[in-house]
Amino acid sequence: MKPNSDKWKDFPDYILGITKEIWEDRGIATLNHYYTDDIIVRSPSGISAGNQPVIAATMATLAEFPDRTLLGEDVIWSGTPETGMLSSHRILSTATHTGDGVYGKATGTKLQYRIIADCHAINDQINDEWLIRDQGAIVRQMGWDPKQYAADLIERGGGPDRCPKPFTPAIDKPGPYLGRGNENEWGLTYVGILNDLMMGRMSTITDQYDRAVQSELPGGITAHGREPVDQFWMGLRSAFPNAEFKVHHQIGREDDKMPPRAAVRWSLSGKHEGWGSFGAPSGAEVYVMGISHAEFGPWGLRREYTLFDETAIWAQILLATG
Repeated sequence: MKPNSDKWKDFPDYILGITKEIWEDRGIATLNHYYTDDIIVRSPSGISAGNQPVIAATMATLAEFPDRTLLGEDVIWSGTPETGMLSSHRILSTATHTGDGVYGKATGTKLQYRIIADCHAINDQINDEWLIRDQGAIVRQMGWDPKQYAADLIERGGGPDRCPKPFTPAIDKPGPYLGRGNENEWGLTYVGILNDLMMGRMSTITDQYDRAVQSELPGGITAHGREPVDQFWMGLRSAFPNAEFKVHHQIGREDDKMPPRAAVRWSLSGKHEGWGSFGAPSGAEVYVMGISHAEFGPWGLRREYTLFDETAIWAQILLATG
């Protein structure tokens, strides 16, 4: 980072450091500096503009989960200090539900779930963000079913006509970051794999994945071997068989003491017209915001992390079908 880079040894250190400073060190006011006044933050549940909504949401989360930790597992990044840098920051979060809030009355439930945040930073500030939290993992640990939670959230939000609407491109706002990542071979390789899966070429799993691949999937699922990979991607694609798959951003990296790895932000946009991971076909128009990380080893793709928000998908289905 530059200027103001003396505090951080490199860009990943900046991302990891400010995350801890904001959340665990209670430096919430530093968001007035680290996030620009006009930052656009997109998540599957909606979109916000400016750092004040971010500050309010951070305080609300900490009131509900005061012991929350954000353990940075990896920062996969691209760009330069002069043009700006994009970090795809994968986090394992722990928290205890000791305060009342959006998840209901305090239950004392201990949670563990992942987040991936794609953030654009320049001149020591973040000005564009895409954030996916594993809501499916959270609500299941709280005793909810994702569909049930989505229905309850719609009701508490004032019903279908008044509740906040999930993110779709129709409500997007232009941000300052227009980059697409880099052309590193590992990002290109992973995009090729995802394109194959979306085209129904499921044999790419046998060809490209390590037999002992570890998968970290929405809903807090950890799986091993190729069969769960096949079931996951097949279940998603079969639910939206004709939806348009788009890659919005791709990064590949090779760093010292790290395996080759990739970060890809993608979407599926189209009708829920197939049996799959989201029940009986409803015909609802759905937008799936997804981010995936991959690590490669000597026998192929060895670890895969994919996040999307199941509750936001269910909300779109329920809002369309009543």
